Amino acid sequence: MIEIKGLHKSYVTGANSLHVLKGIDFHVEEGEMVAIMGSSGSGKSTLLNIIGMLDEADEGSYKLDGTTIKNLNEKVAARYRNKFLGFVFQSFNLISYKNALENVAMPLYYQGAKRGERFKKAMSYLEKVGLADWATHLPNELSGGQKQRVAIARALASEPKVLLADEPTGALDSTTSYEVMEIVQSINDEGKTILIVTHEDDIAHMCKRIVHLRDGIIIEDTKIEQVRVKEKSHV
Repeated sequence: MIEIKGLHKSYVTGANSLHVLKGIDFHVEEGEMVAIMGSSGSGKSTLLNIIGMLDEADEGSYKLDGTTIKNLNEKVAARYRNKFLGFVFQSFNLISYKNALENVAMPLYYQGAKRGERFKKAMSYLEKVGLADWATHLPNELSGGQKQRVAIARALASEPKVLLADEPTGALDSTTSYEVMEIVQSINDEGKTILIVTHEDDIAHMCKRIVHLRDGIIIEDTKIEQVRVKEKSHV
């Protein structure tokens, strides 16, 4: 699903150049659930941004679902993002003046779906994350956990191949984090490929594989025994 070889990325700041990724080789099979870990500055968010087509590597190759991602203009990149990728962010990134249903329907608008179809599909995804009763509420009327569930529903609405989550539980307390991860695990159980950037060890162990970055290189890549949230919450 994701094939990355020899990936390098540097940023120029004034007279200095910061070499963030130093030859990353990284492969993800369809249906995997992978945690990407590393201290601040290790390159994990840069890697996620390149996978998400929000940034481009200086060197190396990147294939997504067999498609080579290189030198795309913004229009093509946006089309590929909408087709292949769903994003979940720490800060939710909901549109404040649109209600939950309208927020979830947004990617479908960009895919050209008709209004009735958009809202019907968006509602089914709100039901999936347990928020059908909150469809008409604005983001400021929702708790942090509810906002993140709306964000997950929005990410899934366009039926992407890969779900990318950047610190999805970073702004949530542990109980709410586990509720969100339970939803994420159930989505993965249905076969969705998921990548999660996290600095939280317990969240990483709810995935099936942990990749550790340090100073722009992968120092460890391990398949693990996944901790299931349902079982954890019953302990």
